[in-house]
Amino acid sequence: MATLTIRNVPAKLYDALTKQAKRRHRSINSEAIFQLESVLAHREMDVETELEEIRRFREKLKGVYVTEEYINREKNKGRL
Repeated sequence: MATLTIRNVPAKLYDALTKQAKRRHRSINSEAIFQLESVLAHREMDVETELEEIRRFREKLKGVYVTEEYINREKNKGRL
């Protein structure tokens, strides 16, 4: 396994990582690895797959104009 040293971590980020580690009963190292894995797991798509996903999304939005009314309607969908 590789070793990674991270320098100059901003205090706010370090505090957040420390709090999260305590809540989950992990070491700071284990929490950092967990956080990196969760972020990077979502980014493992290859470029072609990502582009295809973007194309499908754009096709789905064809003809939709984002107005304040549209945003409010979408936000309120499923609300009573």
